[in-house]
Amino acid sequence: MKTLYLDCQMGCAGDMFSAALYELLEDREGFIKKINSAGIKNVCVKPEPMKKCGILGTHMGVYVDGVTEEDAGHDHHDHEHHDHHDHGHGHHHDHDHDHDHDHDHHDHEHHHNHEHHHDHDHSHVHVHAHMKDIEDIVDALAVPEKIKTDVKNIYKIIAEAESHAHGVPVTDIHFHEVGTMDAIADVTMACMLMDEIGPDRVIASDVHVGSGSVHCAHGILPVPAPATAYILQGIPFGAGDIKGELCTPTGAAILKYFVSSFEKMPVMTVERTGYGMGKKDFDKANCLRAFLGETKEEKDSIVELSFNVDDMTGEKIAFATGILLDAGARDVFTVPVGMKKSRPGTLICVLCDEQAEKEIVGLIFRHTSTLGIRRSVKERYTLEREMTVKETGFGDVRVKRSYGYGVKREKPEYDDIARIARENGISVYEAEESVNKNV
Repeated sequence: MKTLYLDCQMGCAGDMFSAALYELLEDREGFIKKINSAGIKNVCVKPEPMKKCGILGTHMGVYVDGVTEEDAGHDHHDHEHHDHHDHGHGHHHDHDHDHDHDHDHHDHEHHHNHEHHHDHDHSHVHVHAHMKDIEDIVDALAVPEKIKTDVKNIYKIIAEAESHAHGVPVTDIHFHEVGTMDAIADVTMACMLMDEIGPDRVIASDVHVGSGSVHCAHGILPVPAPATAYILQGIPFGAGDIKGELCTPTGAAILKYFVSSFEKMPVMTVERTGYGMGKKDFDKANCLRAFLGETKEEKDSIVELSFNVDDMTGEKIAFATGILLDAGARDVFTVPVGMKKSRPGTLICVLCDEQAEKEIVGLIFRHTSTLGIRRSVKERYTLEREMTVKETGFGDVRVKRSYGYGVKREKPEYDDIARIARENGISVYEAEESVNKNV
């Protein structure tokens, strides 16, 4: 199985993620041409070789109007004039320990040392983009629709986190103009690279987020920043031993969107390794490391319990089936069979996990007329499965995703399709067709 593994010992930021995956490509020059022709206004992406602790990797330089966000820092010293709705987060800067490796520009606008002067003729007006503005920018990009959807979904994760952290509606979330275009570049690159690499499975380590505090427009915030902490809910993370911000909201959102599980690195036959470098230097190499390779096709096992009955009505069999499924059986199915004395009967097969077997056996004896149960353990190949939620014109719809062995599938949850059909007075066929056009 084609597997991408991300080593997040030094956290994750948008530009580090893109740089690490960029190093996995065979046609790197071709990718840079693609991103620079995607129509991200006034943006030019330049991969830059960079060494950390003797390790050579790539830093993804994003230039807006010819300068990077770091170079434009003199335009971001004071933000007291921002109103209380200016809650779009980007990059927090801790003057002594900042990770300084991302172009995320949402509420963590850059606070640089005021004694550090720049001699540039570039000036940036303090204008702010709402979520709708971001979506309009993304919709205008010269990239496939799937990429646009992925970019907007990642931004929605960030905006929802900012909304929760600051207690304002998602529609009131603002994104700083100077940070908007290079942040869009980072997220767009991440989505284009994931599409180009096309892994069957994405796994990541626990995420080290750093410690201490960071400066932003609202004052001094703890690490991880509130928005980052909200995004990382359900994901294993810890402080590690580095003081400073290691994981930004954009980095956290990218991980949340693409990673299927967070665990130790599996046994892999690694084909390529990528190092995405952050700007700041620490005792440890400040990089996100990506491994691309093959993992063994894993088989798991399931218990099959089967028995024959010839004296149960269809109603009683249906009742027993419901009881068994409610108790955790993976599946229950029946097959008409001819039994001894030429009696028609029913073969009932119950599939369950081994830990549920004892309870299932008791329920079979209680709710059916069988006097014995046959047991066997079956090995099986399975696709990786996950449930996601997508917005449609009919509201949120759960979507089952399955992938592996070179196969990728998506299917809306039937219960949601049935609900839409009932609420709108249409057939399930019409509801499914409408949802598939939106999903």
